Amino acid sequence: MWSFSSVVDGFFFSFEEREREQRKTTDSPEANGNLRWSKKFSSCSTIFLDDSTVSQPNLKNTLKCVALAIHFIVLNREGNRTIDIFDELKHPLTRDPVPHDYAVRMPEQSHIYRFLRMLFKAAQLTAECAIVTLIYLERLLKYAEVDLCPANWKRILLASIMLASKVWDDQAVWNVDYCQILRDLTVDDMNSLERDFLAHLDFNINVPSSVYAKYYFDLRLLAEQSGIALSTEPLTKDKAAKLEAFSSICAAKAKESYAAPAQPRRAASLETLHANNRRSIAILS
Repeated sequence: MWSFSSVVDGFFFSFEEREREQRKTTDSPEANGNLRWSKKFSSCSTIFLDDSTVSQPNLKNTLKCVALAIHFIVLNREGNRTIDIFDELKHPLTRDPVPHDYAVRMPEQSHIYRFLRMLFKAAQLTAECAIVTLIYLERLLKYAEVDLCPANWKRILLASIMLASKVWDDQAVWNVDYCQILRDLTVDDMNSLERDFLAHLDFNINVPSSVYAKYYFDLRLLAEQSGIALSTEPLTKDKAAKLEAFSSICAAKAKESYAAPAQPRRAASLETLHANNRRSIAILS
């Protein structure tokens, strides 16, 4: 199965060669005079990354990179395998008629970015959540053996965002809040989307810090290759460690909530994990 990492692998060698040449030029006394560095480089003791580190990457640039990665995944898919719950014709996001060519109309990177930006801005989500979103999206494609295609990319992306926000953010956005962002959706639809997404993941929503870091570095490399300007700051791992710990807790809670027989309850979802951290209802006025 084609994945986001494969496009990064394709970029790697040309990028590495350019970095070596740049280091040679920068290291040269003739080129630098008093050996004043024009750019920071990683070393064994310090790793420098873009805009406020792996734990707080720049939101706008991260969303642009995630949108580009998703565009590549759709563009390089093997087929059009999908599941009903993710099909936009069977479960439309709006009351507007679904275009007749919805299943073949390729989403542009700019279209994907606008969809991401709209959800992240309205729900006040972080750049870290965008990285976790991409992890869950690709995990679903692998586990469920489906393709990210024009017919399902929006609902799969929405489900990935919904789950990632609950795993990452201390004050998670509830399913009902997404119904205020996308006003034609129902809470029952959101709960079904979340439940089926979790089931197809086999409730594996654990994100080790090493996986998070790999996706971050891949996105950083994709940004370099795409001409997205990035600043440099030292790397920290505190939030990645927090993600690993809390995603493990969420995985256990999700399996207990959905997989085990239980008494009927209203709008069951992972949002029960955040019952004490309920965000204000006014996401959109």
